[in-house]
Amino acid sequence: MSAYIIVDTKIEDPVAYEDYKAKARPIAESYGGIYRARGGDMNVIENDLWEPHRLVIVEFPSKEAAQTFLSSPEYAPVAKIRHGAAKCSLTIIDGM
Repeated sequence: MSAYIIVDTKIEDPVAYEDYKAKARPIAESYGGIYRARGGDMNVIENDLWEPHRLVIVEFPSKEAAQTFLSSPEYAPVAKIRHGAAKCSLTIIDGM
Protein backbone atom coordinates (compact mmCIF):
# COMPACT_ATOMS: atom_id res chain seq x y z
CA MET A 1 0.00 0.00 0.00
CA SER A 2 1.34 3.41 -0.89
CA ALA A 3 2.20 5.93 1.80
CA TYR A 4 2.79 9.66 1.77
CA ILE A 5 5.28 11.87 3.52
CA ILE A 6 3.56 15.18 4.18
CA VAL A 7 5.71 18.08 5.33
CA ASP A 8 4.63 21.55 6.39
CA THR A 9 7.65 23.83 6.17
CA LYS A 10 8.28 27.35 7.45
CA ILE A 11 11.41 28.40 5.59
CA GLU A 12 13.83 30.58 7.56
CA ASP A 13 16.86 30.45 5.23
CA PRO A 14 15.68 30.39 1.59
CA VAL A 15 19.18 29.96 0.11
CA ALA A 16 20.00 26.92 2.26
CA TYR A 17 16.52 25.52 1.64
CA GLU A 18 17.10 25.65 -2.14
CA ASP A 19 20.25 23.56 -1.56
CA TYR A 20 18.17 21.12 0.48
CA LYS A 21 15.55 20.77 -2.27
CA ALA A 22 18.17 20.09 -4.93
CA LYS A 23 19.78 17.36 -2.83
CA ALA A 24 16.66 15.76 -1.31
CA ARG A 25 14.68 15.04 -4.47
CA PRO A 26 17.07 12.57 -6.13
CA ILE A 27 17.48 10.70 -2.85
CA ALA A 28 13.71 10.46 -2.34
CA GLU A 29 13.28 9.28 -5.92
CA SER A 30 15.93 6.59 -5.42
CA TYR A 31 13.68 5.15 -2.67
CA GLY A 32 10.63 5.20 -4.95
CA GLY A 33 9.40 8.66 -3.94
CA ILE A 34 7.25 10.65 -6.35
CA TYR A 35 6.64 14.31 -5.58
CA ARG A 36 2.90 14.97 -5.77
CA ALA A 37 2.95 18.55 -4.42
CA ARG A 38 5.86 20.82 -3.57
CA GLY A 39 5.10 24.32 -2.41
CA GLY A 40 2.83 26.23 -4.71
CA ASP A 41 -0.31 28.20 -4.13
CA MET A 42 -2.65 26.95 -1.38
CA ASN A 43 -6.27 27.74 -0.85
CA VAL A 44 -6.93 27.13 2.85
CA ILE A 45 -10.67 26.51 3.20
CA GLU A 46 -10.99 25.74 6.92
CA ASN A 47 -8.47 26.55 9.59
CA ASP A 48 -9.58 25.64 13.09
CA LEU A 49 -6.39 23.82 14.11
CA TRP A 50 -3.61 24.35 11.62
CA GLU A 51 -2.01 27.15 9.65
CA PRO A 52 0.06 25.53 6.89
CA HIS A 53 3.06 27.36 5.47
CA ARG A 54 4.53 25.40 2.56
CA LEU A 55 3.35 21.86 1.92
CA VAL A 56 5.24 19.02 0.31
CA ILE A 57 3.64 15.65 -0.44
CA VAL A 58 5.80 12.74 -1.57
CA GLU A 59 4.26 9.38 -2.44
CA PHE A 60 6.22 6.18 -1.66
CA PRO A 61 5.41 2.57 -2.52
CA SER A 62 4.95 1.78 1.19
CA LYS A 63 5.28 3.22 4.67
CA GLU A 64 8.45 1.17 5.04
CA ALA A 65 9.96 2.76 1.92
CA ALA A 66 9.15 6.25 3.23
CA GLN A 67 10.70 5.46 6.61
CA THR A 68 13.75 3.89 4.96
CA PHE A 69 14.27 7.08 2.94
CA LEU A 70 14.00 9.28 6.03
CA SER A 71 16.49 7.16 7.98
CA SER A 72 18.88 6.51 5.08
CA PRO A 73 22.56 7.39 5.36
CA GLU A 74 22.29 9.37 2.11
CA TYR A 75 19.51 11.57 3.47
CA ALA A 76 20.95 12.20 6.96
CA PRO A 77 23.30 15.07 5.97
CA VAL A 78 20.62 16.54 3.71
CA ALA A 79 18.07 16.45 6.54
CA LYS A 80 20.52 18.53 8.60
CA ILE A 81 20.36 21.22 5.92
CA ARG A 82 16.55 21.25 6.22
CA HIS A 83 16.70 21.39 10.01
CA GLY A 84 18.99 24.41 9.80
CA ALA A 85 16.99 26.18 7.10
CA ALA A 86 13.40 25.62 8.21
CA LYS A 87 10.99 24.58 10.92
CA CYS A 88 8.94 21.59 9.84
CA SER A 89 6.17 19.23 10.80
CA LEU A 90 6.48 15.86 9.05
CA THR A 91 4.21 12.85 9.02
CA ILE A 92 3.89 9.59 7.14
CA ILE A 93 0.35 8.52 6.30
CA ASP A 94 -0.92 5.35 4.66
CA GLY A 95 -2.54 5.70 1.25
CA MET A 96 -5.79 4.04 0.29
